[in-house]
Amino acid sequence: MAATVTTPKTPMPSAIDLYNIDHLLSEEERMVRDTVRRFVQEKVNPVIGGHFEAGTFPRELIPEIAELGLLGMHLEGYGCAGLNAVSYGIACQELEAGDSGIRSFVSVQGSLAMFPIYSYGSEEQKQKYLPKMASGEFIGCFGLTEPDFGSDPSGMRTNARLEGNQYVLNGSKMWITNGSVADIAVVWAKTDEGIRGFIVEKGTPGFTANDIKHKLSLRASVTSELHFDDCRIPAENVLPNVKGMKGPLSCLNEARFGIAWGAMGAMRACYETALEYAKTRVQFGKPIAGFQLVQQKLAIMATELTKAQLLSLQLGRLKDEGILHPVQISIAKRNNVREAIKAAREARSILGANGVTLEYPISRHMNNLESVFTYEGTDDIHTLIIGQAITGMNAFA
Repeated sequence: MAATVTTPKTPMPSAIDLYNIDHLLSEEERMVRDTVRRFVQEKVNPVIGGHFEAGTFPRELIPEIAELGLLGMHLEGYGCAGLNAVSYGIACQELEAGDSGIRSFVSVQGSLAMFPIYSYGSEEQKQKYLPKMASGEFIGCFGLTEPDFGSDPSGMRTNARLEGNQYVLNGSKMWITNGSVADIAVVWAKTDEGIRGFIVEKGTPGFTANDIKHKLSLRASVTSELHFDDCRIPAENVLPNVKGMKGPLSCLNEARFGIAWGAMGAMRACYETALEYAKTRVQFGKPIAGFQLVQQKLAIMATELTKAQLLSLQLGRLKDEGILHPVQISIAKRNNVREAIKAAREARSILGANGVTLEYPISRHMNNLESVFTYEGTDDIHTLIIGQAITGMNAFA
């Protein structure tokens, strides 16, 4: 008789990692995940609800965020950690599990303020600004969107004219994360040479920043309007190595990459909260997790979270290989934010009335995701980017 072969029983996968995605990560990537997750659990979660309610950003966390090496972490040199794209994405995911405002701060600093200096700045500019930005000594912001030009930034009215060895900057920018707390602003403006990037330092005469009040989303984040009134910028503060929309659009792609990952953090936080609540909330004599409709909601959330994680992981691997195309970022940003909003709403329904309080993070995430749904390219814009890629036809004009 043939010997009986006993196949080891495969263990049940984790409810938070149904596809064992952890197995696909390197040891360094898992270390980044665990370190940032611990920081969020110990430092962000205990205070973020209060900051959201008060409409304030937890600036006291900036030194530790910097100490962890999260500012410009995907850039090389100049005091930056030089980690791979997947590690950066994982960090964004863990930060947004705490709050979108924390991830937005890190994204704006690294991908929108440091990245253009790193990619298009002079060596003098890099040496002057990047080490201080990596250490958190300097905070940066990114000025592209205007009151009348959001999805069509090429129509911007902000302009700069050259006078001797200075540019005179006039115009305004809207919905600027970190605006009023920033030490430097990377501002995009029209010139006789086309669109150029300018490094504008805080305190420059003619430069003012006013916070936008009464927000119902991203409340634990600073959002400002920037104004430039005959603001004189030294010519050496122009980013010398880029002209046209390539500069700001490349920065947006960097930020969109982080958003695609970050949205999963909010999604996971909502799913975990709903799962744990359903196991302990008793109705009709048993935990509501035992009812079919609740299990259906949880199963859908878990499946979409798994799909989003796999989508983002492949996105990161493509970026690390240097073969990432912008349309692939649009696919991930559009899908992951859409599904995160759906998951937040389903999770809220599981918690019932408890889901609308700050005792639980779900409504806070749900409100934040409404901003994430819009910024760095609205859902409609990413839909048209994908549509153009697959049909070859431009529907923007």
